[in-house]
Amino acid sequence: MALSYKARKRWSLFILTVGLPIYIAAVWYILSLLEGWNIWLQLIICLVFSMAWAFPLKAVFLGVGKADPDAPPEE
Repeated sequence: MALSYKARKRWSLFILTVGLPIYIAAVWYILSLLEGWNIWLQLIICLVFSMAWAFPLKAVFLGVGKADPDAPPEE
């Protein structure tokens, strides 16, 4: 089931204001456990974590910045 434009807009706002800070805190904690590891391995893990949240949520953010396609045309 596809989300409506209004639902996608609300979910994207919720994800950016609540979900993303929680995700950042969790990743920060995980990376603190990796202190002392090889710097290149830490960098690769950071890059994976930095992209891991975006791919599953791509459908939510798609087209949110554009005008509502379901709205009646303005005259």
